[in-house]
Amino acid sequence: MTWYLFRLIPKRTDFAYTMTDEEQATMERHFAYWGEHLEQGTALIFSPVAEPAGVWGLCIAQAEDHDAAHALTVPDPAVVEGVGHYEILELLSPVVR
Repeated sequence: MTWYLFRLIPKRTDFAYTMTDEEQATMERHFAYWGEHLEQGTALIFSPVAEPAGVWGLCIAQAEDHDAAHALTVPDPAVVEGVGHYEILELLSPVVR
């Protein structure tokens, strides 16, 4: 298994501050989706990240390979409902507590 950094890039830079009620509901389903992976042990951590250029989502999770990592993002409500897309980066030598 390999660790990956998943960066959820929202469809607009001010998304975290300007979500519609529908988008907020989508993000609640997104949070529940990754919460299930956290409970299953696939995901290690997930959180919004405050960056001056705009808030984005971070998740660190394990997968067999990049294709399997990508497959984790396909059913994510944030992707399915079009509020963001992922950048997936392999962690080369993670040290985990």
